[in-house]
Amino acid sequence: MFATMKKSQNAAVERYTVIVRGLVVMCSIGIRPEEQHSPQRVRVSVELRGAEGAIFPGNDRRRVINYEKVVAAIRIIAGGEHIDLCEGFAERVATACFADRRVAHVRVTVEKLDVFADADGVGAILERGRPG
Repeated sequence: MFATMKKSQNAAVERYTVIVRGLVVMCSIGIRPEEQHSPQRVRVSVELRGAEGAIFPGNDRRRVINYEKVVAAIRIIAGGEHIDLCEGFAERVATACFADRRVAHVRVTVEKLDVFADADGVGAILERGRPG
């Protein structure tokens, strides 16, 4: 029983997460008339959790969830067509993250930084498990 319990505790502790925190990009986003014609600052943060049982990659670069690809995807999304809502931006980022089959769960935060002078940011958080 002790061996089973110990294994279960280790499995619960071992979790591989990659983060991109506070990436600020310029983006055409928003439904207000003044947001339709000029890009604004948007802060994006992403947590990507590896699939259950995924081995922590250590120094094996072939096994990592590549945050550079995540940053590149965020920049492409931000530089693309106008996005109405932070929720839509977050959904596009989540979809891009699931291109890596090792990603089991994502948490994406998208904040517009210049909407209210007395707020650091306003936006949305999307948490999603791998579809299917």
